[in-house]
Amino acid sequence: MRFEISFRGHKNVRSLHPKSIEITTESDLTVNGDCIVGVNASCGCLGIPDEMKTLLQKPQSEITCTILVGNHSFKVKGRGSAKLALTNPHDIVIRKSNFTCPRTLSIGCDTASDSIPRQIVDALQNPETVGIFRIEIK
Repeated sequence: MRFEISFRGHKNVRSLHPKSIEITTESDLTVNGDCIVGVNASCGCLGIPDEMKTLLQKPQSEITCTILVGNHSFKVKGRGSAKLALTNPHDIVIRKSNFTCPRTLSIGCDTASDSIPRQIVDALQNPETVGIFRIEIK
C-alpha cells in the first residue's frame, strides 16, 4: 500500500536532528525545528487513510518513507507498532527510537534528519520547492 503527502520547503529547514524526521501542515518553521524537513503538508497523521493506519499499527509491518524532491530521493525504513495513535492533525514524525505519541508514524527507523543529503536539504530551504513524502507498507 502507498500514500503520498505533498509538502513545501521553508528557509529555516536545517535537517540536523539525529533521531527523527518531521513534516507539518503548519506554514511557519523556526530554526529550533531541526527535524522538520517540510511545511504546508497536505495532511498530518490524522489524514492518513484508515486502511493504511490499520497496517501502520501492526508491529510486523515494514514501513518505507521516501522523501522526493526534484530528481532526488531519500529512503527511511522503519516499522509499525500497536501503540501508534496516528491522530495528530498537523504533524507526521518518523523516529529511530520506539517512542510513540499521536504524531508518530513509524518507529525503529534506520536513519534520521541529519542523514538527508545536503542537496535535498538545500532544495528544501527554498519555499518554492515542492516535495513528496511517500509512505509504503509491506
